[in-house]
Amino acid sequence: MKGSAGERALQQKYGTRRRAESFYDNQMIDYLNPEMVQFIREQEMVFISTADSQGNCDTSIRTGNPGFVRVVDERTLIYPEFRGNGVMASLGNITENPHIGLLFVDFVKYGIGLHVNGGAAVVENDQLQQMFSLPDGLMESIQRDESRLVERWVAIRVDEAYIHCSKHIPLMKKLDKEIHWGTDDETLKGGDFFKVKANKREDQAWQS
Repeated sequence: MKGSAGERALQQKYGTRRRAESFYDNQMIDYLNPEMVQFIREQEMVFISTADSQGNCDTSIRTGNPGFVRVVDERTLIYPEFRGNGVMASLGNITENPHIGLLFVDFVKYGIGLHVNGGAAVVENDQLQQMFSLPDGLMESIQRDESRLVERWVAIRVDEAYIHCSKHIPLMKKLDKEIHWGTDDETLKGGDFFKVKANKREDQAWQS
C-alpha cells in the first residue's frame, strides 16, 4: 500500500482518498523510468531532506554540473559530497537514519519537479566502483569531472519516485556565475550574510 499511515488517516478525515488513490496509481512508481532518468541527467541541483534517529529534520541543497547526480540504474542514484563547512549534518543524519528525500526542481526549462525517496548510505571514494560495478562510461565521467574534488559519495536506493506539479513552480532565468568548488574563502562562501557572528559578539559584550 502506497502512502504512510498518517497520509491515509488525513485522506480519510478530509475526504481526499479518491484523489490520492488516483495519484498513487498514476504518478507514483518505485523506480526511475526513462523520462525521470533523462530529467535527472539535466539537473544542476537537488534539495535533500534527512533526519536523525530522533526525527530531528534537516534540509539542504546539493549542486554540481548538469548530471552531477548519477543514475547507476533504475533503482540506484549516487551524488558527490564536495568540501563543505565540516558540520556533516546530512551525512551524520544518514548514519543514524538512512531515510532520505530528494527533490529535483527545474526552474529554467520545464517548471516541474521530481521527488525521489529512499534509503541512503555514505560511500567512500575507494568503495564506489567495488560496491556498484559502475559501467566504464560512468566511471570515466566521474574520474574526468569530479575525482579531484569529491570527498565521498551518497548512494540512494529508490523506493518512491513521483512528480511535483508545475502550477506553483516559477520559471526563472539562469545567469552565469563562476563556481569555486571546495573553497574556504569566506567572501566567496557568502561571509556572515545573516550577521550571526556579529550579533553573537554584541550579545556577548552586552552580557559581560
